[in-house]
Amino acid sequence: MNLQKIEDEALHLSREERTRLVQRLVLSLEAPSEEELRSDWLVEARRRAEELDSGAVQAVPGEEVMKKARALIK
Repeated sequence: MNLQKIEDEALHLSREERTRLVQRLVLSLEAPSEEELRSDWLVEARRRAEELDSGAVQAVPGEEVMKKARALIK
């Protein structure tokens, strides 16, 4: 299906359906690529490692984190 056909079909949708379509299309443009996500997570991991290494933050055992998380969702 080519772009012109898609546009023609979309224009025959109801106003509500066109609104939902536009919202989905805009969101798809705003979503970061896998490479951007990987890069962002790498930067975050390095930042957190530096905080741990410098003593700016203290590590919390995973069991303790999970216990607190479970308590929050009860």
